[in-house]
Amino acid sequence: MRKRSVLALTIAVSIGAAAMFFPFLWTIITSISSGAGLAATPQLIPDDPSLAAYAELFGNTPFLQVMANSLGLAVATTAAQLVTGSLAAYGFSRLPFRGSNVVFAIYLATMMIPVQVLIVPLFIEIKMLGLLNTHVGVLLPGVASAFGVFLLRQAMNAVPRELDEAAKIDGAGHFRIFGTIVLPLVGPAVATLSVFAFMGSWNSFLWPLIVLRTPELQTLPIALAGLQGQYTTQWDVLMAGSVISVIPMVLIYIFAQRYVIQGVANTGIK
Repeated sequence: MRKRSVLALTIAVSIGAAAMFFPFLWTIITSISSGAGLAATPQLIPDDPSLAAYAELFGNTPFLQVMANSLGLAVATTAAQLVTGSLAAYGFSRLPFRGSNVVFAIYLATMMIPVQVLIVPLFIEIKMLGLLNTHVGVLLPGVASAFGVFLLRQAMNAVPRELDEAAKIDGAGHFRIFGTIVLPLVGPAVATLSVFAFMGSWNSFLWPLIVLRTPELQTLPIALAGLQGQYTTQWDVLMAGSVISVIPMVLIYIFAQRYVIQGVANTGIK
């Protein structure tokens, strides 16, 4: 009976995995099928596979520059959120003050506000600062993350405070305790936040679309949207760009998968 249950579960998981993987497989097949469209399902093994769509993508569009823009913004956003999130989380976890729980609750409440509601005030603020059509203007709203503070605070709360007290006896201050004791012990949570922050910036579309005007400054999602024409679309070229845009995220997640799972489990996120 148990073997049958395991077999049924394995079959169900395999079917689900195949169903989730098929869109990505279809994207790859379409990208190597010259002149492919959406009218019919492409063959799983194309008759005449070609990399012409990739050649056209890099030859006729500034795709390398666009990828560099997205990569730079994603790395900068990730670094900024790690710095601000870890310091704020340490403050909430290790430096209690009157009303800290209320402040933390209000801070978390900002996660419930849709980003679309903030577009107009953010745009006015960036315009007044003279940062329209700049990467700094795209970066500023993502410097801090309420989710990142919550994630790291939960992880830091699980670190025994006896380690802090032992370090204080040896003469360590808060910065030393933070850098040499607490932060290394919440490595899985840091890796989890890194993946989420990088993915959020890499896939961001609405805010960069509003701020950036020059094609050379655009990010990858905007460039992919620009490949879709009003009347006709070269779907093989569009799918080639989609494949390239997904590859960095797949590699990052494969590398950090173990840390992400451990970080989510340790912080109690369901």
